[in-house]
Amino acid sequence: MTERVVLAYSGGLDTSVAIGWIAEATGAEVVAVAVDVGQGGEDMEMIRRRALDCGAVEAYVADARDEFADEYCMPALKANGLYLDRYPLVSAISRPVIVKHMVRAARQFGAQTVAHGCTGKGNDQVRFEVATTSLAPDLRTIAPVRDLALTREKAIDYAEKNDLPIATTKKNPFSIDQNVWGRAVETGFLEDIWNEPTKDVYSYTDDPTFPPVADEVVITFAGGVPVALDGVAVSPLQAIMEMNRRAGAQGVGRIDIVEDRLVGIKSREVYEAPGAMALIAAHQELENVTLEREQARFKKGVEQRWSELVYDGMWFSPLKKNLDVFVDETQKYVSGDIRLVMHGGRATVTGRRSEAALYDFNLATYDEGDSFDQSHAKGFIEIYGLAAKQAAARDERFGNGVDLGTGDL
Repeated sequence: MTERVVLAYSGGLDTSVAIGWIAEATGAEVVAVAVDVGQGGEDMEMIRRRALDCGAVEAYVADARDEFADEYCMPALKANGLYLDRYPLVSAISRPVIVKHMVRAARQFGAQTVAHGCTGKGNDQVRFEVATTSLAPDLRTIAPVRDLALTREKAIDYAEKNDLPIATTKKNPFSIDQNVWGRAVETGFLEDIWNEPTKDVYSYTDDPTFPPVADEVVITFAGGVPVALDGVAVSPLQAIMEMNRRAGAQGVGRIDIVEDRLVGIKSREVYEAPGAMALIAAHQELENVTLEREQARFKKGVEQRWSELVYDGMWFSPLKKNLDVFVDETQKYVSGDIRLVMHGGRATVTGRRSEAALYDFNLATYDEGDSFDQSHAKGFIEIYGLAAKQAAARDERFGNGVDLGTGDL
């Protein structure tokens, strides 16, 4: 039986050329796998037909939009997943679901190898290959661009020589990856980190400089997941798509960052994630209302480590799974409504309410009805500061007291 290779297929130039390139370099038949994670663009049936026209022996196409929203975007929302406190892991969370379908296709069509179109400089090669190893240790991975010397120039020449049914423009200024959670743009003139992004960089968001009238939305959460917008029930996918539309119209979610890649390179990336950033802002504020103080403090450290693991391609790792259990437990009472006003590139929380809130008006108020017994404060402060007081007294004994200076107080 002829060996088969499962290729992660986007329908673009590089992966279309890779079908024949892999076949010629390895002698294997190629099975193309296209996964819809809400990236938009061409119809998936058209992509399937193109894969077959380019020489694939089989074409596996999956509509994974709801799966992606439910099983990948929602865990990222619960964890307030932000790499370097800014990037909502747009590409990082899509790779595991794509790999899951690649492995499924490999089993279905009897393939021993999977392939991706990543270079040797980026994070995605790690994400694809570690996820594959985690789900199917017996499969091996090849990367045509990295391993088989498939450059863009060679891809264009190959496509023209073989009359492949794809566009072969030699000028494409950006490298773009997008899905329903957001959009990532890099390369071209953006590689000079002094250059300001031009208007053509953006697609998911409108210019926030001249926004339309402010848009107010009430987001209802249940267990950390959005379940309604302005009282209308929504699925996770519907919530993300609607918030992409509304927040995007206000220019919310533009991110321009120099980030630390896993491979040790600093890289300038421009992201658009209007729905993700608006939902995270709302979710974080609802947690402020419903999480106990020590629980909330500890969760922030978990969120950072969770985001680093996911960014580094460890979605299926034991530690990531352990952290998921903790995050899910914290979401037990993260239910209620957040009122969010979106305008001019900002998403601002203006109201919050929850039956599970730990906010007690009678404890917080300074007016009549105050139920806080202030007489307890003195003893609390004495005990709380006792260790610091003892340490300061020791410093004084050894002549190491704080220098208060000679100026007037």
